[in-house]
Amino acid sequence: MNGAYLLLLVAVPLAAAATAALVRAPAVQRGLALAVPAAGTVAGVLLVLHHRSEPVVAHQTGGFIPGVAIPFVSDTLSAVLITVTSFTSLVCVAFLAGTGEDRYRLVPALVLMLLGGVNGALLTGDLFNLFVFIEVMLLPSYALIAVTGTWRRLGIGRYFVVVNLLTSTILLIGVGLVYATAETVNLAQLAGRAAEEPMVGLAVAVVLLALGIKAGVVPAHGWLPRSYPATSAGMMALFSALHTKVALYAIFRVYAVTYEGEAPWLAVLAVVVGLTVVVGAVSTFAETVVRRALAFQMVTGVGHILIGLVLFTPLALAAGLFYLVHHIVTMASLVLTAGAIEQTYGSGRFDRLSGLARRDRWVATVAALGLFSLVGLPPSSGFFAKVGLVQAAAERGGWQQWTFVTLIIVAALATLVAMQRLWAKVFWGPDLDRYRPDSPETGRAPMTSLPPEVRVSAVHAAPGAVLLGAALALFLAAGAVLPVLLRAAGGLLDTVPYIEAVLP
Repeated sequence: MNGAYLLLLVAVPLAAAATAALVRAPAVQRGLALAVPAAGTVAGVLLVLHHRSEPVVAHQTGGFIPGVAIPFVSDTLSAVLITVTSFTSLVCVAFLAGTGEDRYRLVPALVLMLLGGVNGALLTGDLFNLFVFIEVMLLPSYALIAVTGTWRRLGIGRYFVVVNLLTSTILLIGVGLVYATAETVNLAQLAGRAAEEPMVGLAVAVVLLALGIKAGVVPAHGWLPRSYPATSAGMMALFSALHTKVALYAIFRVYAVTYEGEAPWLAVLAVVVGLTVVVGAVSTFAETVVRRALAFQMVTGVGHILIGLVLFTPLALAAGLFYLVHHIVTMASLVLTAGAIEQTYGSGRFDRLSGLARRDRWVATVAALGLFSLVGLPPSSGFFAKVGLVQAAAERGGWQQWTFVTLIIVAALATLVAMQRLWAKVFWGPDLDRYRPDSPETGRAPMTSLPPEVRVSAVHAAPGAVLLGAALALFLAAGAVLPVLLRAAGGLLDTVPYIEAVLP
């Protein structure tokens, strides 16, 4: 395969973003916003299939010599994530179209620019350009988080900007330190050097620190549950599928290539991961708004994913990656379902919702299966993800065995109780008799009597149901998916094919 085609995964979304900004026709903008992630999904699937015979595809941008050129690299891991993030983005854009949010000025262009940054971050083999593409992701996000222009969203947008600018500064400092100590920021040229050269290891640790903050690890997690739920459900689902997941991908990639094994500060990483697993699950108890409760479940999910990195065995990495894929589709499904409820009844607060299991049975079914997946109960993709992590911890033995098995069980029980509370408040209880309907003048009218015919529409409910269907497909097809993720894990454990493709 000609590696130059990889550039299209960045160039096409950015060109489409420019076109959507220039052409003001709503039909053209919406068509581009749907077509580009759909094409990205197809391209990702084709790459996954291609990597069965060719483990790594690389291209030196501009034809410069390896080590000088900016490398674009694809392997099974990056191909899987391109597929999943593109598909989830497609469904999120469909939800934005259903709510009319894609009609706000420049929203389609900003979403397409965000996708271009995501694909670039997943494909680049250069730390500085990883920073560049993360910034390409963040620039449109600053506008998207406050797209409706309400004062609350503008305030949260300012908070989001400050946190990410600070974190990006740390990331840039880390990249600069890597270049100063190793005289390169090419990942292939950094292979194993963080473990062998203490100064390089310190510089790489600064990069990983910044990526950890962007991923939402404890104790630097507070920005995530504060900022994500303050924006719309469609944007929150899009951000949850892209922002933290790109940071997690980068952590896996940078750690695996530069250390090629256990880092000297593995114990610190284990403590941080353990706290992230438990704090995220327990913090859900205090929330009284559906999407804010889900935001803390995003935090505990980050911890579960990183358990695979701490254990660093083939099964552990594959299970962590399985959890990553499961978390992208399941969280997006639940957030969009919560958004459909908010769109219909005007609120996501526990005390303003009740009895939806009888009123909107299909929506309740989607929500129930999604909550099952967060806990790790069958039939859900979360079941196999957590079973894989438990099995990997048991096989590793030693302190990792009892520590992580205990943490996974404790977090699952805490999540179960918290999600039961959410279910009892929102879906059980008396029939809902009051709601806040849409108002052309104010956006939402005051609380008024709820007519019997008001239900969550199929247009609003379908995106969450589609993503739940993908999560159920992961459960049913786990036997076919796991070998692909084992192959992706093998690419992290054995970096020789990656290095040889980038530096032939």
